[in-house]
Amino acid sequence: MAKFVLAGRADCPYFAKAEILADFLQINLPNFKVHKICQHPKDWERWLEVTCAERGWKHGRSPIVWRELIDRGGKGMLLGGFNKFLEHAQGYYGLTSDMRSELMLRIAAENLQTKELCMEEEEHFHSLVQPLHVWISGSLKPTCYNLIPLLFEAGVLGDAPSVSLHLLDVGGSEEALEGLRMETEDLALPRLHQVTAHTTLDQAFLHAHVVLVLDDPESAGEGKGEGETEREAVIENIVERFTRYGQLIDARAHRDVRVVVAGHSFVNLKCAILQENAPSLDGSRFVAMATLLENEARAQLAQKLNVKTADVTDVIVWGNIGGSYHIDLQRAKVFRCEGAIWGPPSFAQPILERIHDWNWLESDFVNLVASRYDTVVTKTQRAAALSVANGIATVLRAWHCGSTPGEVFSLGILSTGQFGLPAGLAFSMPVSFKDGSWAVLEDISMSEELQNKLQAAANQLKVEDNTNDTLNSTAGVVFA
Repeated sequence: MAKFVLAGRADCPYFAKAEILADFLQINLPNFKVHKICQHPKDWERWLEVTCAERGWKHGRSPIVWRELIDRGGKGMLLGGFNKFLEHAQGYYGLTSDMRSELMLRIAAENLQTKELCMEEEEHFHSLVQPLHVWISGSLKPTCYNLIPLLFEAGVLGDAPSVSLHLLDVGGSEEALEGLRMETEDLALPRLHQVTAHTTLDQAFLHAHVVLVLDDPESAGEGKGEGETEREAVIENIVERFTRYGQLIDARAHRDVRVVVAGHSFVNLKCAILQENAPSLDGSRFVAMATLLENEARAQLAQKLNVKTADVTDVIVWGNIGGSYHIDLQRAKVFRCEGAIWGPPSFAQPILERIHDWNWLESDFVNLVASRYDTVVTKTQRAAALSVANGIATVLRAWHCGSTPGEVFSLGILSTGQFGLPAGLAFSMPVSFKDGSWAVLEDISMSEELQNKLQAAANQLKVEDNTNDTLNSTAGVVFA
């Protein structure tokens, strides 16, 4: 069996001539098979370059003909261009081609027209599929490996029938990112339309409906900085990168994009920079995730009350998520807690009525929550990832599908003066989700002690924000 591949430019007359000869041989010789590849002129040079590089060939014009040697374990034998194919037909089969130039040109024109029609049909077909575009920046962070499967669970991305996942890690390893892309494809998720990998900002956030920002300093120590100089260096890097991110999201993302900023260091600052540099987008589309802190507090309370972490709800995180924050338990409840009062599974009791050890709440509890993340890092020798991924999925599910009545979430959002806070700061505060949007819970009791703690957190955020303003004014960088 002789198996040949004939490839060429759609508008090439010699490809047309070789095509007619190949068809004649295939019709009249039972053991002759040909596979034809017709490339549009704008795609031809790149396709030829890649094909020759993969096979170790040198060939510079249309058409190209090779013989497949699959039955004998080979990768193919290059014949060459039209003249070599004609010589082969004459030598082996005693056939030649006497096609006139006029006919060659007419067939070449028909080939080009047919190819363009096929491309238009394919483009139209793809336009009928309108996937939800999800971009994950910092995709080589451990969080991303745990996050990807969670994104395709029910409700996390709403009811989108198809999802295009875009993995972005600026300056990261192309090989590692390609491996992650392949692993994602191997999940065989029914709703996954495509996966792309990016290590530059050339296509970043194009058509984005959801942007998940995982970029974070490599370690908690690096994020905090051991001194003022180190801290300013970290903030300078954050300002430069997130300014560019914000500008690209503003220019390329969908108008109702949802942006979730996660991490452990300067989370509020990152969210504020993104929002500041995306002026054409509604500021409510940008949130900083405080769910990890909520869940760390819930875990400590659950351990104290001898219940599951899931049995503790409605913990509020105020302030600077990666810095000065306050855990507020005024709305916190516990389910299935053993005691003198017992009720059905839906029965809940206020946490502050179940924990009477105020010394523990004001000292040990605060210290345990503050050290929880670093303890995990010390024990696992890597940044916390599974809990962060779960927190992102929780926020996205509530944002797309809404939360149950009375359920409280904490989000870092831009303050507009609520609770006496300075306007313009990205500040974590209690919200609820409904109909694809969030709303700040206004009916929160504000004691003088709580107000003082919020003011302390606001003062820290002002320092970070002032540093951001100083760096922007001194750098004088304008991003295109």
